[in-house]
Amino acid sequence: MGLTWEFIGGETPLDHDEIEGLRIPFVTTRAELDEHEQANIQRARIWLNTRKPKVKDILTDTFIKRLHTEMYNEVWKWAGQFRRTEKNIGVDPVRIATDLRQLLDDARYWVEHASYPPDELAIRVKHRIVCIHCFVNGNGRHSRLLADVLVYALGQPIFTWGAYSEMPDVRERYFEALRKADRGNMKPLIAFARS
Repeated sequence: MGLTWEFIGGETPLDHDEIEGLRIPFVTTRAELDEHEQANIQRARIWLNTRKPKVKDILTDTFIKRLHTEMYNEVWKWAGQFRRTEKNIGVDPVRIATDLRQLLDDARYWVEHASYPPDELAIRVKHRIVCIHCFVNGNGRHSRLLADVLVYALGQPIFTWGAYSEMPDVRERYFEALRKADRGNMKPLIAFARS
């Protein structure tokens, strides 16, 4: 039994070639895939802890790709590679490199000119990179870890992403905060990241 479209569920749909990129042939359920991805992400966190990158190193396309690679390279052959297909979210694949470069240029300017407090700066980068949707899958988790790395490099504690929220609808609150950020209001997403 292999992956099917139904298996992918609420994540970004994968085409046949992308599904073929799975390195673990015995995975047959979303839960199994999540388990392997989470283990890979934990190894990426360990990798980050041994490096403690500086802001100037984080705000590069090389780091963006390397972080995704470290997060998913044991699960997906295409980890760290920009997507080449259209998805239900994100920019046209031919614009990914250009839009990412613009975001990183903006972010370096924001840092240099202290345009935003560290939390807001990191959340703005997180939001824009997930809107670009650089990779086939894993963009949300990648953008959250990137925000954690960036805010830490800016001298603040990493975000908790709803871990301390006492409200039961954490996932829906996160999506609602993202929708508000899409309309230009970053405050709910910043608040959620710190909850």
